Amino acid sequence: MNTRFARRMSTVRPSTIREILKVTEQADIISFAGGLPAPELFPVADILAATERVLRENGAAALQYGPSEGFSPLRETFAAISRQRGIACSTDDILIMTGSQQPLDLAGKIFLDAGDCVLTESPTYMAALQAFHSYEVRFAAVPTDEEGLIPEALPALIEREKPKFLYTIPNFQNPTGVTLTAERRQKLYAIAAHYGLIVVEDDPYGALRYAGSDIPPVKSLDTERIVIYHSTISKTIAPGLRVGWVVASEEIRRKLTIAKQAADLHTSSLDQRIVHRYLSDFDNNAHVERIRKSYGERFAIMDASLRETMPPGFTWTHPQGGMFLWVTCPEGVNTNHLMHEALARKVLFVPGQDFFSDASGQRFMRLNFSNASPDQIREGIGRLAEVCTAAALQPVS
Repeated sequence: MNTRFARRMSTVRPSTIREILKVTEQADIISFAGGLPAPELFPVADILAATERVLRENGAAALQYGPSEGFSPLRETFAAISRQRGIACSTDDILIMTGSQQPLDLAGKIFLDAGDCVLTESPTYMAALQAFHSYEVRFAAVPTDEEGLIPEALPALIEREKPKFLYTIPNFQNPTGVTLTAERRQKLYAIAAHYGLIVVEDDPYGALRYAGSDIPPVKSLDTERIVIYHSTISKTIAPGLRVGWVVASEEIRRKLTIAKQAADLHTSSLDQRIVHRYLSDFDNNAHVERIRKSYGERFAIMDASLRETMPPGFTWTHPQGGMFLWVTCPEGVNTNHLMHEALARKVLFVPGQDFFSDASGQRFMRLNFSNASPDQIREGIGRLAEVCTAAALQPVS
């Protein structure tokens, strides 16, 4: 059968993480691959109670269609959370989304035509590249360092590439774990405002800080209404409840709403009401504090294990929050090859290649520390270090 797919599908790469996660179903695998929260920290009992209350008191409405903009009381709650983060907004500025992946797809849908350019950090979130790729775009990479995106690189890229928007993850960036400094956020926004460049600010991890001080979002600086801010409850409550939100100007929000209507009509009414009831009736701040404490401890254990076991020449980032760190290997080490060696030792990571728009980055790897126990982290890093030591001893071809 000669199935004729759309041309755009020829440019969309499968998600390495999604493919890797199939292997994690094996009980003896220690995985540092996925971006999975710790399931033992999910507030299962509270979610059960919230669900029972929703179904008992408003069951028919919870199972009915709802407005595309979202459940109004939950929009009000997310507006309050956004204001706590430093964003001036009201309930009307909020649009409920199905997780934090949907805003990426819808931003592509409303802004991108074939051949357009998107600016991204280098490296960046692979599923964002995947979402934007489907609109037949090209990418221009903005260099980064230990303080995040380098704003001084933006003017030349903007003038040369004429991008439709900049995609950025300022807090505990995926994959590096690096946080964009306050000074650089101000510079980034000033440059974007000067050029009228839309900024898509992705903030799924910002609430997961376990060291240092919070930095207000780029959106908090947004006097020109050019920043699209989005966040999610996937990392702070549970990803199985597919709920996120966007804060954007009326003009942009209106287009996103139309695109959402075409995509899924609205986010699950039941999920929205459960999340609202949970946030209203239970102490989510205490729950998030438990997550922060646990992830901070797990990062410390992984960092110590890496320092104790990794051979010379391997370095890694030291995030102050989030779920990931980023390992740089010596020249000549290819993490695509290393992944297969690691799998043979029953340990998994994500090779760096797919986090780069040009598929470079073969000497990097991303490690997730949120989804493994302390004992698994120690054992898994020990296995990985053995593989890395063997690779480092191989002659450079």
